[in-house]
Amino acid sequence: MLGEITSENSETVSFYNVENLLLPVTGKERIRGGLKNWNLSRYSNKLHKIAHVFDIIKENKGNLPFIIGLGEIEGAKPLNELLALPPFNGDYGVVHYESMDERGVDVAMLYDKRRVEVLVSEPISFFFEIADNDPENYDTTRDVLFCKVKFKSKIINVFVLHLPSKRDMDVNKPKRSYILKEIKERIDILLKSEESVIVMGDFNENPDDENLAALVSSDFGRKLFNPFLELFRNKNYSTYHQRFGLLFDQIIMSDDFITGKSGLQFRSAEVFNDLKISNWDRKFRGRPFRTYAGTRYLGGYSDHFPVLVQFK
Repeated sequence: MLGEITSENSETVSFYNVENLLLPVTGKERIRGGLKNWNLSRYSNKLHKIAHVFDIIKENKGNLPFIIGLGEIEGAKPLNELLALPPFNGDYGVVHYESMDERGVDVAMLYDKRRVEVLVSEPISFFFEIADNDPENYDTTRDVLFCKVKFKSKIINVFVLHLPSKRDMDVNKPKRSYILKEIKERIDILLKSEESVIVMGDFNENPDDENLAALVSSDFGRKLFNPFLELFRNKNYSTYHQRFGLLFDQIIMSDDFITGKSGLQFRSAEVFNDLKISNWDRKFRGRPFRTYAGTRYLGGYSDHFPVLVQFK
C-alpha cells in the first residue's frame, strides 16, 4: 500500500493556460492582441494574479510543482518577471522559444532549478501549406516545446503544447490531427527505449475526442495514460465556451508512472478550481475568473483553470 499522500512524500506537475499574458501597449496604441486598453497596470496585475494562483497551489498541496507548463505567453520578458515574484522568488528557471504564431503567443516550461536539470530542449515547429506549390504561402501555429530533464536521477521527456484553436466549424482539426500524429511518432520512439514521457497542454479537444484517443493508443506493449478522461466523464472542466464545459487542459503520461518504474507513482489528477480563482457572479459561478470577457476588462486570473497531477 502506498499510504496517505502528503507534502513530504508527493510531487506535483501542472499546466496552466494563463489567457493572453501579453506585454503592455506603448505610446498611443490602445489594443494589443485583441485586448482593449491593455496597459502597464493591467499587465502588472496579471503577473501578480498568476503568481498568486501558484501561491494558492503551494498552500493547498504543500509545495510548488517541480515542472509547470504555461500557455499563451508573449515572449521571455513576462516569464522572467513572473519568476521574480513570490512564490517563485528566482528559484525557477524557464525554457521558452519564440514561435511564428500569428498572435505572438507561445508555450513555456518552468522548472525548479534546485531539483531539475534541463538536459535538452527544442521547439518543434509546424507549417501548413495554404496555396499549392507556393512555398511563400503557408500558415503557422504555436510550436510544441520539447524538454528532456533529469529529476532525482530520473530522465523525463516533457512535451508542452497549445494546439490550434477550435473555431469556424473546427477548420483546425486536421492541423491538430497532424501535430499529434507527429508528436506520437516521437513519443513511441521514447517509449520503445523505455523512457518516461509527460505530455501536457491545451489540446483544444476533450479527453474523449478521437485525436486524444489516437494519441494514447498503442500497437506495442507500452502506451500513454490520460487520467483526465475520468475527470471529464465526471463533469470536471477547465474552461467553458458559452454553456458548455470543456476539459481541453490535460496532462498525459507514460505507463511507467502508473507502475512507479519512473521513480514517481501517479496518485491523482485534478482541475484546480479553487474558489479564490473562480467567478463569484451568480450566472457564471464556479467558472474561471477571467481577465477579459470579449473586450471588457474583468481583472481576473484566466479563462482556464490550472490542471495538476500528483505523484508519490
